[in-house]
Amino acid sequence: MSTRERLLALDVFRGMTVAGMLLVNNPGTWSAIYPPLEHAAWNGWTPTDLIFPFFLFIVGITTELSLRARRERGDDEQAILRQVLRRAALIYLFGILLAAFPFFTWLPIPELPDATFVDRVVHRLAHLRLLGVLPRIALAYLFGALLTRRTTWRQQIGIVVVLLFGYWALMTLVPVPDTGVAGRFVMDKPDQLLSAWLDRTVLGANHLWSGSKTWDPEGLLSTVPAIGTMILGSFAGRWISQQQRPLSERLAALFAVGALLMMAGLVWNWSFPINKSIWSSSYVLFTAGMGAVSLATCLWLIDVCGFRRWTFPFVVYGMNPMLAFLGSGLMARLTVSVLTLDAGDGTRLSVQGLLFNRYYASWLPPREASFAYAVTFVTVWFLILWAAWKRGIVLKV
Repeated sequence: MSTRERLLALDVFRGMTVAGMLLVNNPGTWSAIYPPLEHAAWNGWTPTDLIFPFFLFIVGITTELSLRARRERGDDEQAILRQVLRRAALIYLFGILLAAFPFFTWLPIPELPDATFVDRVVHRLAHLRLLGVLPRIALAYLFGALLTRRTTWRQQIGIVVVLLFGYWALMTLVPVPDTGVAGRFVMDKPDQLLSAWLDRTVLGANHLWSGSKTWDPEGLLSTVPAIGTMILGSFAGRWISQQQRPLSERLAALFAVGALLMMAGLVWNWSFPINKSIWSSSYVLFTAGMGAVSLATCLWLIDVCGFRRWTFPFVVYGMNPMLAFLGSGLMARLTVSVLTLDAGDGTRLSVQGLLFNRYYASWLPPREASFAYAVTFVTVWFLILWAAWKRGIVLKV
């Protein structure tokens, strides 16, 4: 398998993940969604719950391949360390800027009925979410890269074991300071878990996910096992880069190890449920296994069977993931929340709401209309990313 073919399969896998992200994040209405396109309410999983861990798994793969290539070019370790620190800082900064956009509170502020623009800016900063998807990727990338930088693969396996079992012990056995109750007794109460207490204590309630206000699904403590997801991805990257081994051997191992990880995650699920919101250790193993099997399937279809015609749209998505994430996030924030239009009946609707009601919900059943809008959003971003790809525009960090 040549480097170009290997990267094609990886770009396809990443592109499928990006396209899935755009699809599930942008329905016409959140009140009418097909079940597979929703997150699990708490324990369990849906296809939607695979998207974020797949991103982290891919980050691990690409980090391994990138740092290995730099070392082969003769770059010194200090230069590599500076790259890691710079990249983590930029990803985190992009996440904060996206969370802050448009940098003022646009909705009415009950405690400030006559708020000035300066008041709105200050209010936005005072309620800015400090963590989230990109900040988690930044932290998992940073610590994952540092922990694998000068350690052997045996030591790295030990690190993953410590991260996952340590997190399990903290979340289930340690009494939560403000209640004195261990997490295993309140696993169905997200605001009473140790991770929620830590987020409220360190970050403050104003800087947590607005959907809960008492805990954050991308919080501090649950980022620890997410580092394990990244390191497991780096193992996959190291394995597929061993071109001295036959492709059949590498594929067989990816399928086999992926199946074993999924099985281990399902077994652990009995005592520490698969749960995206707290990034449980069983969730790490299960989703990493799914990621390995998915990547192996892409490699098999592309490199063994020679099926490549279907790959082009996903290559377009996969070549520019940061542009897709930031651009689609900004577009959604503007059209769903910030910009409004006259609906014609004396009321104002968001741009997204007006488009959805007029061109989708007016003639389709609710779920079909919501899905059709999401597909349109995905298509629009394919055209944007295709135009960027043709012009050689790639947003790199």
